[in-house]
Amino acid sequence: MRVIATLFLSFFCFACSAPTPEESLVSLAVATTSGVVSAEAGPEGSTIFRDIPFAKPPLGDGRWAAPVALETPDRTISPKTKPVMCPQPQSMASGGAEGDYIGSEDCLYLDIYTPDISKVGGLPVMLWIHGGSNVTGHKGTYDFSRFAAREGVVVVVINYRLGPFGWFVHPALNGADLKTSPLANFGTLDMVEALRWTQRNIALFGGNQNNVTIFGESAGGRNVFSLLASPVTEGLFHRAIAQSGHVRSLTAAEAHNAEREFPMVDRGSWEVVRALGLSNASVDASTLRSVPAIDLLAAYFELDEDHIQPAVIRDGVVVPEEGVLTALADPRYAKNVPVMAGTTRDEVTLWLGLSRYFVDVSYPLTKALPAKLRIKDPTLYDFWVDMRSRGWKLGAVDDPLSGMSEAGYTDLYAYRYDWDEQPDNYFVPFSKILGAAHASEIAFIMGAPMYGDIGNYMYPDTDSAAEMTEIMMTAWSAFANEGVPRLPDGRDWPRYEPESPAFMRLDVGEQLGLSDDVLTRNELLERVAASDTVSELERCLLVWELLTAVGVPSYDAYQVWDGGRCADVDAPKEKRRIREALEAEYGSVYFSG
Repeated sequence: MRVIATLFLSFFCFACSAPTPEESLVSLAVATTSGVVSAEAGPEGSTIFRDIPFAKPPLGDGRWAAPVALETPDRTISPKTKPVMCPQPQSMASGGAEGDYIGSEDCLYLDIYTPDISKVGGLPVMLWIHGGSNVTGHKGTYDFSRFAAREGVVVVVINYRLGPFGWFVHPALNGADLKTSPLANFGTLDMVEALRWTQRNIALFGGNQNNVTIFGESAGGRNVFSLLASPVTEGLFHRAIAQSGHVRSLTAAEAHNAEREFPMVDRGSWEVVRALGLSNASVDASTLRSVPAIDLLAAYFELDEDHIQPAVIRDGVVVPEEGVLTALADPRYAKNVPVMAGTTRDEVTLWLGLSRYFVDVSYPLTKALPAKLRIKDPTLYDFWVDMRSRGWKLGAVDDPLSGMSEAGYTDLYAYRYDWDEQPDNYFVPFSKILGAAHASEIAFIMGAPMYGDIGNYMYPDTDSAAEMTEIMMTAWSAFANEGVPRLPDGRDWPRYEPESPAFMRLDVGEQLGLSDDVLTRNELLERVAASDTVSELERCLLVWELLTAVGVPSYDAYQVWDGGRCADVDAPKEKRRIREALEAEYGSVYFSG
């Protein structure tokens, strides 16, 4: 395997000028174990390699099987004409692609972003795992070329199987006991195979295979925790960053959910097979593997959506049977690598900011112009966002980092992203409705907007945004380099201590700095109990979300909370009632533009 750099000069050229970087890259190619991939010039002197397959396509018998390494070094790899994504429903995370269900099972590809590849070597490697609830998203949404060029890192961005293709358990595949053939976390195994491919090939792209950082946001952060807890990932990475993740995992029985034994689990495989019109008692593996992808997606996503989806599964092989959170606290699985975890200050505004329950939509001039959005009750909105976002941080930062401290991890770091200086306009007060929303920090690590037009508002061309970009890029690249996050001004970023769980507040100006503003879950619930901002029904719904929608759900705790104050309130039923009322009045729960 080698780097091939051949410049084709005209035979009749007597006084040729030096080639531009773009011209040089036209003939720059890298021979990998998957084939020979050509480079393209990216912004700021970066180099990009797109659509590199890292495993055999998981088709036929490969559906619901571990990925198989691809050994085709002599093939020529060409970029695809359309974004490569695994089967999924259309969504913002899929880039606005058309069609109810999109993607192909031949989707195990990755992209690589590097600085000028002709001048680099031995650089830290960062492998990005995209978000999307493990049911949507793809690598093409993210552009880390500027980050790679400015900070001198090599960034690998991967796809992985999603939804019922990525996490699935059924007696037809796993045996009647669900343990005879226990594999169930195929999406997680795709990440493992991508890491193995990286170990074999990344030096060819200027990266150091002995310094690999995994990082991901939302479901990607959840997957980072799964890889930290997994017994099969030893030595594949050396640092980890979990952005707005969580640690929920289900048993194999819950993920199967025979006869809806677990009413709080949706989209269990028993339900999916029934929705396909097949017999759970007699269906075999061959029949399941022959179901068209679009039919499987329809059966999966047209089930109820109020409860838990079965990803990640405690199969006892890839994910320990005791679950991700417990495994993180168990020294047997500890990787003893530096870990950073954090959330955004306003995690839930990405959903609540478009909910008709909280936001009023009007067209004061004409429907030919954008809609005008206003928060109906700012006090209620701010309280709900604050409580839910604090609860998210407990489940995504304090719980897992405290557990990892018990397991012997020493280099643990916490943050909260607070930047909210988007410019408001007549139509949308972005700083108030979205603020430091879920996923908004990603653009500041990349140095580029994402998610279409709204991304230009969330990542504006201002001095404040430029300062925030420098802070995020510096902290993430320093962590990849040294295992310690650093700030541009050189101030100390202390390790996380469970006894005094301070975190770095990432913002500009005087708002940048260490904070100890951390409430325990009981303190959050006490605030909800005492609040006169919410109605009694809203109080119970908020308590339900704090106890079941963040981290490991505790349904029994809801029943006994505050002396049984909400025991007679069927929260899922009330949420459905509210949803149906909003749909009847507005046509949908969420404003879509």
